[in-house]
This record gives sequence, structure tokens and C-alpha cells, in this order.
Amino acid sequence: MSSSAGSPSSSNSSSSAKSSSGAFAALRFRAYRTYVAGQSLANIGAWMQSVAQDWLVLRLTDSATAVGITMALQFLPMLLFGVHGGLLADRCPRRRLLLATQSANALLTGALAALTIVGAIRAEHVYVFAFLCGLVFVVDAPTRQVFVAEVVPPQYLQSAISLNGAVFQATRLVGPAVAGLLIGTVGTGWAFAANALCYLGPTVGLLRLRASDLIPAAPPDREPRPLRTALRHVRERPQVFWTIFLVGVVGMFGLNFPIVLTAMASRTFSAGAGMYGLFNVVLAVGSVAGALLAGGRPAGRLRLIVILGGLFGLFQALDAVAPDLLGFLVLLICMGAANLAFQAMANASVQLRVDPQVRGRVMGLYLIAFMGGTPIGAPIIGGLTNHFGARAGMLACGLIPIVACIIIVLIRGGRLRASAVI
Repeated sequence: MSSSAGSPSSSNSSSSAKSSSGAFAALRFRAYRTYVAGQSLANIGAWMQSVAQDWLVLRLTDSATAVGITMALQFLPMLLFGVHGGLLADRCPRRRLLLATQSANALLTGALAALTIVGAIRAEHVYVFAFLCGLVFVVDAPTRQVFVAEVVPPQYLQSAISLNGAVFQATRLVGPAVAGLLIGTVGTGWAFAANALCYLGPTVGLLRLRASDLIPAAPPDREPRPLRTALRHVRERPQVFWTIFLVGVVGMFGLNFPIVLTAMASRTFSAGAGMYGLFNVVLAVGSVAGALLAGGRPAGRLRLIVILGGLFGLFQALDAVAPDLLGFLVLLICMGAANLAFQAMANASVQLRVDPQVRGRVMGLYLIAFMGGTPIGAPIIGGLTNHFGARAGMLACGLIPIVACIIIVLIRGGRLRASAVI
């Protein structure tokens, strides 16, 4: 499956092969079904946590900037240590790493739940919790990304990644609604407690995986400079480099939904947590459609990835100036579809175009770009939203990815046209 180091520009044969059974092909494998079933429960909890945490910070501080600071603290460890987490994913048993991260997340979330339930919670506590969860995420995220390659063969990786995205977004239809119900009835702390219990799902799923179900991981390399190897690997592959660049811009500025959507709900539409939950549900509907659409296609060429990134920015910019709630919701669906199609195509394209021995480190770089920029982008968007309004903040989230796409077209324009196979 690995591409030759001597010819980095050549396409990996499996990266361009379309799964014969379409978007749902990965479900034929027991290991993948077991794994994704466990992750589904964790994803529900993650969406509950996201809504509850954002709303708690907004209630404690009445500041969109504070929500941005919380996001920044949560993703700062990825910016600092993301490649090191990827190195662990390359060199350690991945199932054991994932079991450890699920346990750590459950303990941290349980502690936050206890503080909130007894009424002792302060914004500073949430900041510390966000940073500690970010440290766990440094190991968990790249490990989960590359562990997929152990539960499906390479030719089904596009399907598995897209289905993961679809499942993650489908649980968005459930998690925010449950969080809103719990917040409105028994309080925010119980939403955190429910999330802590949800970590049982992936733990049980990982324990149920049999060794015979898994595809052996590539033997780890023992090069003396492993991080430099990953950087060189990316630099020698222009499609991987520019994909990670665009993913970084979108992650830094385009995906600040907790900031702009909470502000749109509370300030533009003068509503509460229920409206914010509705926004998440509507966004998820489009996201599921986008992920499933991507799952039935081969790993995207750079031209398609750039087009999808540009469409995501365009829909978000238009949504920022939508005159009424109905128009806002329709564009939110389109935005979600473009976003998840972009993410699934970009993720699979990078994984299938790098050597298996360095995939964890490269995905660590990918996640640094995708999430590590949040400590920079979130406070900027939060400040724009506070000073100029929710619409201005959301407009910036859309326009900046469009500019990044234009930069790629200007630099790589001829090659994009020459290599376009959509």
C-alpha cells in the first residue's frame, strides 16, 4: 500500500481504487463493526460534552471570548505535542493506547461532573479540564486515525473513514438533544456524568476485538530522527503537503462552530440552548450526507479537495448573512455536507499516500494542522464575534478558507488542471 519514497509524486494504487461496494463496504468486516459500534456511544457522549461545556462556559462568563479560550486550551496540546502522539501511535500497540485514553477521559469527565453537580464549578476549572483533555487527545486522536487501518484492508479505508465521519455526525442528531434535555431538567453536571458513562462503549468494543480480526500493523521504524522523517515524507509529496495546508486553514478559522453558533443562537436569533442544539442537529444532517457521498468515491485528488474546501467556505459566508432562520438552517445543511465531504476526502487522501511506517506521525502533523491551530483561530474569531457581532465572526470563518483555496489554485493551478480526475 505504501508509495515509493523514491517517487513521492506517484499515486498509490490503492488510493485511487474505488471500493466495489460503495460507501458501506467497510461494514462487511466484523472488526470494523465492533469498533464503530463502541465509538458510536462515545461520539454521543462527545457531542453532549461539547454542548454542555460550551453552554456552561457561556453561562459562567457571558463571553464568547471565554468559549474561544476554552477551545484554545483544549487544542493547545495538539499544537505542541501532536507529532509525538503520532510517534506513539506508530511505535506502540494501538489498541492498548486507545484503552488507556478512554479510561483517562472517563476519569476527567467524571471529576468535572462532580464539581458541576455540587455547585463548585468555576470557569478556571473548565479551563484546566479542557487542557487536560487536550493532553489525552494528543495520543487518542492520531491513534484512532491510524487504528482504522487495522480493522479494514487498505482498499476499504476510504469507506471506513467516511463511515466514521457519518457515524460521528449522526450521533450529533442525538447527543446535543440529550444534552439540551439534561441541561434543562437536571442540570449541566448530569450531562457530563452521562458522557463519562459513554466511554464504556469504546472500552467494551476494543476489548471484544479478537487478534484474528485485526490486520497486523506495519513494523515500526527505528530511525534516529523519526519526527524529521515524517516532515520530509510530507514535503516530498505535494498532494499531501497542500492537503494538510488547506486542512490547517479550515481547522484554524473555518470550524469555530461553538463560538459562532452559540453567538448566533443567543444574540442574532435571541434564543437559548435549545436553538444551539437545533443548529447542531441541522449541521449534522448535512454532514452525514456529505460523509456518505465521500465514502462512495475514490480518495480525492487535490482539485476535488480544494473545490470542497471552497464550497464549505462559500456556504458559511452566505450563511453569515442569511436574512432569516429558515435560510440560515438550509445553508447550514449545505455547509455541513461540504465540510464532511472535504474532511473525509482529505483524511483518506493523506493516509493512502504515505508509507504505513510513518502514518501515525503524518496523521499527527495532519491533526496539528487541523486542530492545533484552534488556539490561534478560536480567540481571534471569539474576539471578532464579541466586538463586531455573530454574523461578522461567521463571515470571517467562511472567507478565510476561500482565500486559502485561491492561494492553492494560484500556486498549483496548472498541476491541478493536469491531474484532475474526479
